[in-house]
Amino acid sequence: MASRFLSSVITGSGRYIPGNVIDNSHFLNSSFFDAQGHSLEGSNETIIRKFQQITGIRERRFAEEGMVSSDLGFRAAQEAIAHAQIDPETLDYIIVAHNYGDVKAGCGCVDMVPTLAARVKHLLQIKNPYTVAYDLPFGCPGWLQAIIQAHYFLQSGDAKRILVIGAETLSRVSDPHDRDSMIYSDGAGAVILEAKETESKVGILGHLTVSDTYSQAHWLRNTHSYNPSVPKDQLYIKMDGRKIYEYALTAVPQVIQKCLQKAGVELLDIQKVLIHQANEKMDEAMLERLFKLYGHSEIPEGIMPMTVNTLGNNSVATLPILFDLVNRKELDSHHFEAGKPVVFASVGAGMNANAVVYQMP
Repeated sequence: MASRFLSSVITGSGRYIPGNVIDNSHFLNSSFFDAQGHSLEGSNETIIRKFQQITGIRERRFAEEGMVSSDLGFRAAQEAIAHAQIDPETLDYIIVAHNYGDVKAGCGCVDMVPTLAARVKHLLQIKNPYTVAYDLPFGCPGWLQAIIQAHYFLQSGDAKRILVIGAETLSRVSDPHDRDSMIYSDGAGAVILEAKETESKVGILGHLTVSDTYSQAHWLRNTHSYNPSVPKDQLYIKMDGRKIYEYALTAVPQVIQKCLQKAGVELLDIQKVLIHQANEKMDEAMLERLFKLYGHSEIPEGIMPMTVNTLGNNSVATLPILFDLVNRKELDSHHFEAGKPVVFASVGAGMNANAVVYQMP
């Protein structure tokens, strides 16, 4: 009798991309300061032009005024559930990755009780008490870490069907007087991950996570505005951009390489590399560094689809949104081929970095 495998497979995906399109001209009248509280030199036109050259971001999306992260996550979950054609009452877990909870427009206050997962379950009107709903804050790699946790539940036999969501409204926790605020955006993505008996191993083939906190823990943090006239008790997301850039260029390629080795997959067999969408130049540099680790100077055309140019960095939402767009063939000419592996990778606050090798069924 032929061997059969218990595979963790994505059976449905969904997304919610807010309708508010914010292009770079939105920041022309902003007052930007440096970390010492001094006004930045040069015109805003010059600052914005240099920003776009470095990050590739020309526009991003902000959540509608009356919506919060759990609302965005709920919309993405509805799409994923419909796509998978399942009864939400059959879900064993709902895991929501985020970092700031529900932040109302104009407030800046973090609201995490009850959990966003509980709020999403309520909005989905799921009555099943055994659908366990909990949150996972893990920086930008949170959604991918939630996928890894879900994989363990499925492989252990504890669960058969799990909803994994990434939702964030970073626009509401970014300092409007910090030029880095132009990076951040809002959105949500979701997938249904199920345990399936298969004739060959598909779905999640391997994963790897690192947490480097010895000297890196506070490279992403919350602190006061760069504008000295703003009250110090209002906290905003801040980052040491250069340190994070250098860390990402080293950590992410190494994590992907080790993850591929664990999964027994060759780099040139990968059909797509889905990297957390934070900065176009950084993502390109990480991909180049990855191929150099294997001694390759040429990178296959179209291997790394991008959304950061028009959607910005919406943290935990970038990977599931990116996956859903490609999965539905709605991102340029990108698509997934059955039977070929995909790599997911992310890096962010912690500092944390992770990777998953996923074989398309």
